[in-house]
Amino acid sequence: MSAKRKKLLTGSIVKHAVKDSFIKLNPIAMMKNPVMFVVEVGTLIVLLMSIFPGYFGTEEDIGFNLTVFFILLFTVLFANFAEALAEGRGKAQADSLKKSKTQITANKVVNGGIKLVPSTELRKGDIVAVSQGEMIPGDGEVIEGLASVDESAITGESAPVIKEAGGDFNSVTGGTRVVSDKIIVRITNDPGESFIDRMISLVEGAKRQKTPNEIALNTLLTSLTIIFLIVVITLAPIANYLEIELTVPVLISLLVCLIPTTIGGLLSAIGIAGMDRVTQFNVLAMSGKAVEASGDINTMILDKTGTITFGNRMASALIPVGAAGGTALAEWAAISSVKDETPEGRSVLEFMKKQGLSYNDTVAAGGEFIEFKAETRMSGIDLQDGRKVRKGAVDAVRKWVEAQGGAIPGDLSAKSDDIAREGGTPLAVAVDAQLFGLIYLKDTVKPGMRERFDQLRKMGIKTIMCTGDNPLTAATIAREAGVDDFIAESKPEDKIAVIRREQAEGKLVAMTGDGTNDAPALAQADVGLAMNSGTTAAKEAANMVDLDSDPSKIIEVVAIGKQLLMTRGALTTFSISNDVAKYFAIIPAMFTIAIPQMEALNVMNLGSPISAILSALIFNAIIIPLLIPLAMKGVAYKPMSSAKLLQRNLFIYGLGGVIVPFIGIKLIDLIVHVWI
Repeated sequence: MSAKRKKLLTGSIVKHAVKDSFIKLNPIAMMKNPVMFVVEVGTLIVLLMSIFPGYFGTEEDIGFNLTVFFILLFTVLFANFAEALAEGRGKAQADSLKKSKTQITANKVVNGGIKLVPSTELRKGDIVAVSQGEMIPGDGEVIEGLASVDESAITGESAPVIKEAGGDFNSVTGGTRVVSDKIIVRITNDPGESFIDRMISLVEGAKRQKTPNEIALNTLLTSLTIIFLIVVITLAPIANYLEIELTVPVLISLLVCLIPTTIGGLLSAIGIAGMDRVTQFNVLAMSGKAVEASGDINTMILDKTGTITFGNRMASALIPVGAAGGTALAEWAAISSVKDETPEGRSVLEFMKKQGLSYNDTVAAGGEFIEFKAETRMSGIDLQDGRKVRKGAVDAVRKWVEAQGGAIPGDLSAKSDDIAREGGTPLAVAVDAQLFGLIYLKDTVKPGMRERFDQLRKMGIKTIMCTGDNPLTAATIAREAGVDDFIAESKPEDKIAVIRREQAEGKLVAMTGDGTNDAPALAQADVGLAMNSGTTAAKEAANMVDLDSDPSKIIEVVAIGKQLLMTRGALTTFSISNDVAKYFAIIPAMFTIAIPQMEALNVMNLGSPISAILSALIFNAIIIPLLIPLAMKGVAYKPMSSAKLLQRNLFIYGLGGVIVPFIGIKLIDLIVHVWI
């Protein structure tokens, strides 16, 4: 990830945020935030009382009223600034993406020839040719060829990635550049619906939808505001009955200090910044709901290959079984892989080359290649002379041989179990009714995976590994990686079944995937993280896309989601807690003159009633900008149980929210009292 993406703020973002702070004073915009809208209405009332003292007060009140007006105005502006600052980071990213949307000339394939057309004229289903040095004109899938593609405009990473026809790495994005070779691409989106267009609309924070938790908290804050508004309105006649003079600016000051203005001013910024943190991490969240849901995840489904292991399963040995010889096994293993473009298939030919083994590739000439399918778990080739060659999972090939009327060598199970116990994957090779032997595919668990799964366990998250490997291999990898459970020989429907099973128990489930066969499970999961290098179907089914195509990043995404929920909870706790100090500042100041006994509540020993009110208001205003960095960056998250997390936050932000205002208001009062 580039340093530019990591940078929290720039001068341009701050400048636009200051400008937007004033634009957001529009009452129509402010009504979306009921807490701050009440503060704005109070600000307007105090302003009118300052401008027209003859109608709304006395000449002696002008100085106090103007002071209250400016403090309230800055309170609203600081809240708007927090939201505008969070939005500004998203808009800056959107502007950068818009610059990358240059007009591209496409080589459209028409009736076997090439026609030059603007990229804006391309439609879904059109075929284009892209050669070295040319920009890919639109989102699509490679249907022919193989090329290195520079995706730095999307991912921020300079290293090119390989895109090829077939498999799960055939998806290309408009605006990226081919740096070598040539590919034929089928366009999959109409203009305005491209991946970059979706990114632009999603990273512009102002257009985001509020999450269910945020809506619920907004409802709570609105309810508290209404309750305290009723309290303050009824307080005026009660004070008159007791012959205590409470002016409107004093009552408005009390209301502003009673209602949860701190969290009200920061709530929107917290939500926007949460989505932005995910984006800064090179993950595109399709909605704030996805980010929030990731913080509540109970179960995580992970593919073994490429997520837990490096994924580069390479042929490392050829093991004959029964009466078959090593030469015959090598010959048929190579022939079964001649037209196999998967990494495993290519690794067989590379192994043959390294070992100096030869084979007659003309045997496969003209044969019909049989692609690997999740249902059959085999691939192979049907030769022109009628013979059928198959390579795949041991049990699948065993059943296929038995169906042909062949006998199964007695040492097959023992040798395949030996490979599985070592953490490898055995692939059986057979021709018609004869099983020749095993290809030993070796893969290794990524360093540090056990520690990361331990962290997830501390978060209370269960991990389930899904793999097409046999149970022995799966058990070995699961034990080495430290996952809680595994599903061996899994098919697409198995992933959906386990997701539904967990959801039926009231749990939220996350999973990663990149293939078309992962799309149903990605759509079923509460949080589906698709790889940008994967198929279009996978990306459309998921609610998050990892631009770096790192399947293990789901672990970090969950941490970011939890951090978002923690930040919102921590600042809500702090906001409500610091109201306690404001009560002790304003209530005695309002009633001490008429009720001397109230002086006992003046525990801060504030200088005068006026300085007490102004000090509480000033603290209420400046605490918002002071907390903006925390709202933007998020509360530091450490894996621990929910009970410990609650205790920690109550101690830091609950107790801290009570103590800090006492200190802050007292320090402000020392200055304000001298000034008054």
